[in-house]
Amino acid sequence: MGVNRTGRTGMTQPAVLAGLALLAGVVAAVPPAAEAQDIQGGEATASAFTLTVLHNNDGESKLLPDSEAGFPGVARFAALMKKLQAEAAGVTDGVVTLTSGDNFLASKELGASLDRAGPLYDSAALSGLYDAMGLGNHDFDLGPEVTARFIEGFDPPVPFLGANLDFSAEPALQALVDGGRLAASAVVETGGQPIGVIGAVTPQLPNLSSPRRVAVSEVLPAVTAEVSSLTARGVDKIILVSHLQDVAAEMALVPRLAGVDVVIAGGGDDLLRNPGDTCMPDGEAAGGYPLMVADSEGVEVPLVTAPGGYRCIGALTVVFDADGRVTEATGRSVGVGADIAPDPGVQAAVVEPLTEAVAATDSQVIGVAQVDLDGRRAMVRTAATNQGNLYADALRAVAADLSLAVGTPGPDVAVQNGGGIRNDAVLRAGPVTVGDTWDIAPFGNVVVVGEVPRETFRALLEQAVDRAPRAAGHFAQVSGFTFAYDPAGMAREIDRAGDCSVSGHPGGRVRDVVLDDGTVIVADGAVMPGGPVVLATVDFLAAGGDCYPLAGIPFTKLGITDQQALARYVSTHLGGVITADRYPVGGGGRIKALESGPGNAEPSETEEAARRVTVAPGDSLWRIAAANLGAGTRWRQIFLLNKGRVQGDGRTLADPNLILVGWVLELPSN
Repeated sequence: MGVNRTGRTGMTQPAVLAGLALLAGVVAAVPPAAEAQDIQGGEATASAFTLTVLHNNDGESKLLPDSEAGFPGVARFAALMKKLQAEAAGVTDGVVTLTSGDNFLASKELGASLDRAGPLYDSAALSGLYDAMGLGNHDFDLGPEVTARFIEGFDPPVPFLGANLDFSAEPALQALVDGGRLAASAVVETGGQPIGVIGAVTPQLPNLSSPRRVAVSEVLPAVTAEVSSLTARGVDKIILVSHLQDVAAEMALVPRLAGVDVVIAGGGDDLLRNPGDTCMPDGEAAGGYPLMVADSEGVEVPLVTAPGGYRCIGALTVVFDADGRVTEATGRSVGVGADIAPDPGVQAAVVEPLTEAVAATDSQVIGVAQVDLDGRRAMVRTAATNQGNLYADALRAVAADLSLAVGTPGPDVAVQNGGGIRNDAVLRAGPVTVGDTWDIAPFGNVVVVGEVPRETFRALLEQAVDRAPRAAGHFAQVSGFTFAYDPAGMAREIDRAGDCSVSGHPGGRVRDVVLDDGTVIVADGAVMPGGPVVLATVDFLAAGGDCYPLAGIPFTKLGITDQQALARYVSTHLGGVITADRYPVGGGGRIKALESGPGNAEPSETEEAARRVTVAPGDSLWRIAAANLGAGTRWRQIFLLNKGRVQGDGRTLADPNLILVGWVLELPSN
């Protein structure tokens, strides 16, 4: 047991974790919103200060209402936020409104924003709502210039925060730092009190997004330094808005912190809810609202987050004593319902023109598919699919068209990471529209071409299959060659949290690589002598994203995005017809997982999928075992089979109580 600042014994982090249920995510026992969480045990005094913290995270450009997908739209979100702000102002001493990042996302909605003059629709929709805003990995997906344009579009200006980010090498962002619109922290005045707000972003940012020369440091020392700076300025109420990818990461961070009073997590789409809360009432919560986690001094810190897509708003009420210590923390997770009247200003300035622009994109037919195209997340991250083949072929063909004009050789091959394929669906046979190409390839990556030494190309493929047969965003979809790998071979071991350098075995899974013209690059695991492979890919991977070993190799940008390349390939190179002969279901054998032992037939894609399960909201090991193995008591078999295996987010299963949505778990064969 730890001791908090009043000397009263409090629950430490291990005690909290011991109370977790077998749920997907993190769960802690927390009183319902109607019952105050009395941290210090004393009565509130006349000098107490009550603060309402309204928050959300991971809006991700879900600006338009979509009742089928469960997204209410940003106009309803804005209306509810303003209502909650007004209500809180009448009953508490102060109100702050914050977000913890991923404020926009590559999509056809964002594409419509980029195509128009003036502020992005996302900026216009959110202007005037927040006191400070955190940054997330997706806020850098289209490069620093788009990040800067998003920030510049806010009227009135609002500070964006990232304590562990250094923007000095990116002029567009450094100009915002110089102008006070981008900072490590901000001080918000409310109710006559200064509230310090610190931002932090996952250290994996360079491997997840495209921040280019934005330097990223570790979270703990950066936040600790900023706490000291704020405290020295007399600020004794401090909130951290952090985007570490899931609430479990923040739960691991808080026990190492001191001086932070509230933490708002982002990136995990986690649902925290008390009985009676209106946020996603049919979803199973990963815990109560708020979670309480003891910091390094034994002080219990309220930790909150919310599902993304403008579906929910967190409303946390915190009581501080005269010394700035939290004495009570209560709250609720409020759903943005379809019954809420949209904010008329946001409806007119954002929703209506954006709806028209997206409808035009969706109606622009560029071809027809004569076969279903598989872009499901679980498939493009584990095996070759016909949609993955189509995407990679588009990069290679369009790069060949453009390379002569820029003085580069035409590409032999192309590689696209499965994580860059975003529609997560089977595109059914029928018309193909420009909107479909945006759904598949929304990122603003620019097609590039460069000469890659053969040994480096083999290492690239080792990286692509290092987690196979488990799903991983860096699994490759390929064009211009075939390759075979042994899933039972030694996987490539790298420093994923650092500079992606080889930290152990360099990888021994790739057995054979043969170009379409018959040139052998790798035979029986050995690289054959010869010249470099000319590679077409996207700038995210060329810069070393997903830890592909390409950073430092010269590449030439061809000035066309992956979405444009895909649309051009379908309409021009294929003459508007995607045939089953050219793009067969099952991927056509471009990537082959070798048999793991003598006498074992290679399993089909369907059989492979049947032996794996993707963790969904509300899942637990018990539930997965009951649904797939016939008995919940077999959960331990799943745990032992998957313990220590690296998941697509870079984390590993170490505690049976902690499984995260999106993880792919192996199931016992019998």
